[in-house]
Amino acid sequence: HLLALPALYELILRQARLGQLNSLHTVIVAGESCPAELVARHAETLPQATLFNEYGPTEATVWSTVHRCNSPVGQRPVPIGRPLANTQIYVLDPQLQPVPVRVTGELYIGGDGVARGYLNHPDLTAERFIPDLFSVKPGARLYKTGDLARFLADGTIEYAGRDDFQVKIRGYRIELGEIELALAQHPDVREAVVLANDGGKRLVAYVSGTATAKQLKEFLKERLPEYMLPSSFVVLDSLPLTTTGKVDRNALPIDQIGVETKENYVAPRTALEQVLAGIFSEVLSLPRVGADDSFFDLGGHSLLAIQLVSRVREAFQLELPLRKLFEAPTVAGLAAAILEDEAQRERVERTAELLLNLTRLSDHEADQLLEEKSRKEFAQ
Repeated sequence: HLLALPALYELILRQARLGQLNSLHTVIVAGESCPAELVARHAETLPQATLFNEYGPTEATVWSTVHRCNSPVGQRPVPIGRPLANTQIYVLDPQLQPVPVRVTGELYIGGDGVARGYLNHPDLTAERFIPDLFSVKPGARLYKTGDLARFLADGTIEYAGRDDFQVKIRGYRIELGEIELALAQHPDVREAVVLANDGGKRLVAYVSGTATAKQLKEFLKERLPEYMLPSSFVVLDSLPLTTTGKVDRNALPIDQIGVETKENYVAPRTALEQVLAGIFSEVLSLPRVGADDSFFDLGGHSLLAIQLVSRVREAFQLELPLRKLFEAPTVAGLAAAILEDEAQRERVERTAELLLNLTRLSDHEADQLLEEKSRKEFAQ
């Protein structure tokens, strides 16, 4: 049995070898939205295992609804299912009236799982834990989740995002306004806006002022936990505004994300460094990565680290412990760590040259070269 974030389970399915997961009986994904593509991949890879998509906040004792994913759902969102026993789910309008089927409203949770409130925060408790107008039980309350949802015709519930600036990344609930407030405290920052980019998986900070990306990251490290640090900082002369004078979040430039990865960019020098830099770029979704750029400074985290190490192993057919990336997180450092093994140095360097040459060839030329290499290896 397995319980994991959807992102982690997707990584497990992608990296597992044929037959390696045959003992899996039940899989539960929770903590963030479940992509339809993951349900399809699960059905194709592990048809014998049952997949459940669960939803629920800590304020309602973690799980509140569950959906059994019997088959792929196409392009529509994966439902979060139906309420668990002794749990009631309501989708309400701003006047706390139930909305019709297929109409989006705010999701409220009632029942035995609802917590008493927030310790030592009576104001926040009063705001989020409201009297349950649908219950005859004295003192019953509803938890106002801030999540948007809709009931489908078959009675299942479909998650539709947030109604505020809270996001969930790697299972952590993050208030974007808290990061913006911390950035605004920097003396060289005039305005700051933080968005969840790349399908809601990465935090990007847009800042107007004279501070550099490096200065901003160091500034935030002293004030926020690691999971709240933006992966990228885009420094602009000014932030785009709407006609009413508010920051136009839809007009913020996506093409500049990751451009300022390091003030003193050093290009990869060897073939191995160039191949590794390419893998870093793809895993981190950045346009370029320099030889001295650190994987973790660029927004890498544990899940992406596993993915990167797996890509390196696959490219060079070598065993690379995950700890190597933590010990040598830069492109140049990881390249040096790989070449420490004298027995595989020559083979790795030849493979890097081949991979680099392949990127410069057309698809037809690449296929011919690989066929020729295979024939030589078979002859040997």
